[in-house]
Amino acid sequence: MPPSLQVGPYTVIALADGAGPFFSTRSEAFPDASTEQWAAADQFDPGALDADGRWRLQFRAFAIRSDQGVTLVDAGIGPVDSPAASWAPVPGVLPASLAAAGVEPSEVDTVVLTHLHTDHVGWAVVGGEQRRPFFPNAGYLLQQAEFDAIEEVNPQLRSTVIDPLRKTDQLRLLDGDTPLRSGERVFATPGHTPGHQSVLVASGRELVAVTGDLLVHAIQLLHPELAYAHEMNPEQARASREQVLRGRAASTLYLATPHLTEPFIAR
Repeated sequence: MPPSLQVGPYTVIALADGAGPFFSTRSEAFPDASTEQWAAADQFDPGALDADGRWRLQFRAFAIRSDQGVTLVDAGIGPVDSPAASWAPVPGVLPASLAAAGVEPSEVDTVVLTHLHTDHVGWAVVGGEQRRPFFPNAGYLLQQAEFDAIEEVNPQLRSTVIDPLRKTDQLRLLDGDTPLRSGERVFATPGHTPGHQSVLVASGRELVAVTGDLLVHAIQLLHPELAYAHEMNPEQARASREQVLRGRAASTLYLATPHLTEPFIAR
């Protein structure tokens, strides 16, 4: 069984899809980070540094399961011919991770795409020339702002992901914060991309924030003010990050992160 976190009636399941080094050095990715900040980050998350000193990422999605249904947050790096194949360690293993968690693709009724970067949409649509949604019964949720900015964010995904989802009438465009069902909601966290979104699961005074790329390395968890070179609007990304990390009044906030070594972090 993959790692999971129980919050009230919700089981948040971490679904591995792959792991491997990033395509640029971490000093290029975080040019303003100091030696002391790197030392603290390496102590917090030693698994993010491989034997050759490269930044090693996990690539994972998350399933949120309750008696109300199954929500999938992001869709990983995908199969061998996925849009992420030029840089990510494809093929991913998300289908096997779903099976290990006891989740059939047909059971997933909602797929939240946090943003249109290739390592987050890999299993959304599959099949080469005859492309089809991998989750046949799901509505795929994307922010309108992300859809509007697709030519700036990643134009190749219009034909490989967006058009097939529109053809099957499975794409749902959201305008900001949106409730999904009792205890689950999407909330806008723009900055990494114009329409980046995250998912919040709440039960009593416990919250789980499934972050997407709100933060991509432990150094941003320890120092939310640090910009990441691939954030399209660093100031907006910083504000979104600080809103989540410092603005929640719950007694316990858990972060469910796609790229840190540990999938769940208590704040």
